[in-house]
Amino acid sequence: MTDTLKLFDLHGKRALITGSTRGIGLALATGLAHAGAAIVVNGREAAPAQALVDRFRARGLEADIAIFDVAEPERVKTVIDAIEAHVGPIDILVNNAGIQRRAPLEDFETSDWNALMRVNLDGAFHVSKAVARHMLARGRGKIINVCSVQSALARPTIAPYAASKGALRMLTQGMCADWAKHGIQANAIAPGYFATELNRALVDDAEFSAWLCKRTPAGRWGRVEELCGAAVFLASEASSFVNGQTLFVDGGLTSVV
Repeated sequence: MTDTLKLFDLHGKRALITGSTRGIGLALATGLAHAGAAIVVNGREAAPAQALVDRFRARGLEADIAIFDVAEPERVKTVIDAIEAHVGPIDILVNNAGIQRRAPLEDFETSDWNALMRVNLDGAFHVSKAVARHMLARGRGKIINVCSVQSALARPTIAPYAASKGALRMLTQGMCADWAKHGIQANAIAPGYFATELNRALVDDAEFSAWLCKRTPAGRWGRVEELCGAAVFLASEASSFVNGQTLFVDGGLTSVV
């Protein structure tokens, strides 16, 4: 291994990925694990999280479990403090947990707006705050927020989702402003359209898929494993002077009109 490749090595690091039992979160957890990181699997329900921990351990990968809802700040703090005390330091945080609601803006329910903000934005704030307090004491840490192409682009029926992801992009820059001087790098990944079980209806919609493939320079949907390289880069020493940035992984979607 060359010195340059060693910069991407995550052995000896521990990564907490919120919402990591499926979809993009699962892909990122798997990618970081194969780069050497010990993984803390998070979800709201114990059974699927424990099943993933067991799968990782069966492959010889180090994994632990953290059950909390990112929208419950007191529970978040309690669990993260327990991990720090009894499992080990959280060196890498990936704020991945998120939800989607769709409706024309004039018909969008206030309860759905509040739910989106509570998970997509408030949740990242709560978890980052709880983890950063420990990172600040150590003088080092990596935070990766999972944004979206909707951090920069809007589409009909998802304006509140775009608002939450746009705010998360700015929160990333705010983390840099407050925490960079303390040795913390806070950056974001903005995925384009990736085929997951959560958007299966869109994937199976022939008209939408045709539009998307025509709109995206790469000409196709993304595969979730294609996000792992960006995550490893931002989680590793290779990105030691990268801070407050949003890396779009979108097949070129946001680069063209």
